[in-house]
Amino acid sequence: MFEYRPFVDQFLDYCRYHKKLSEKTVRAYKIDLSQYALFSDTLSKQALWDYIECLNKKYKPKTVKRKLATLKAFIHFLLLQDYIEFNPFDKLETSIREPVLLPKTIPLDVIAKIISFSYQQIGSAQSAYQMKCAVRNAAVIELLFATGARIAEICTLKPENVDLLGRSVKFYGKGSKERIIQIENPDVLKALSNYFAAFQDDISCAGFFFVNKLKHRLSEQSVRAMINRYVTSIGYERHITPHMFRHSFATLLLEEDVDIRYIQRILGHSSITTTQIYTHVA
Repeated sequence: MFEYRPFVDQFLDYCRYHKKLSEKTVRAYKIDLSQYALFSDTLSKQALWDYIECLNKKYKPKTVKRKLATLKAFIHFLLLQDYIEFNPFDKLETSIREPVLLPKTIPLDVIAKIISFSYQQIGSAQSAYQMKCAVRNAAVIELLFATGARIAEICTLKPENVDLLGRSVKFYGKGSKERIIQIENPDVLKALSNYFAAFQDDISCAGFFFVNKLKHRLSEQSVRAMINRYVTSIGYERHITPHMFRHSFATLLLEEDVDIRYIQRILGHSSITTTQIYTHVA
């Protein structure tokens, strides 16, 4: 019987240093493989069949597909290294029907209110520190809606990837895929310029464009908490997440008849199928 466990760490290093996957993805792979190791000590076809059945009883289709994708990636690595001679997934039915969930968007008037409130916070700041935070928050919200970037992409944005003179921002998305987005809106450019002027020293110290009071990178959790505060303050009762700005951005572009291939590039989708779901929303 083939003992696969000794090769898990080697696979994770392969993902880090050869495929250049993010540490978040590597951690997810490690969790998924640890879970499988608790279920079975073999990668046989029968074990995988039983595992799929077990997963389907516990998780939603999207989670099941992700966990199986981890196993498939691991087995592909074992095949590449000649540690195994055949793929146990061959002739094993793994297609899982996933319900189509339309992306949740934010009404444009609500987005306008959130952006307006972020600027009001600058005017009503009671201290220099509050004013700096309000300037930063306004820049974050403007960039979220102006680029459709993921919150993780914005929070890990490096200063060298923000070109205020060239009016562009370079993001690194899933799989470290690079994309450059032009920013033509003068309000967004001004918000970014004002933020950079206020935090220039802190940015140099942190090595990230958006920073917190400890001069560390701004966390995704902090952005979510800020948006929740602003949404509550304007009296909007529906829960809003940073990712909903991305959905709203994509839907608005479609409604403006922007070519879907162009939207795919801006959002950093590897497949046009992912982008096409916005056509249902629009």
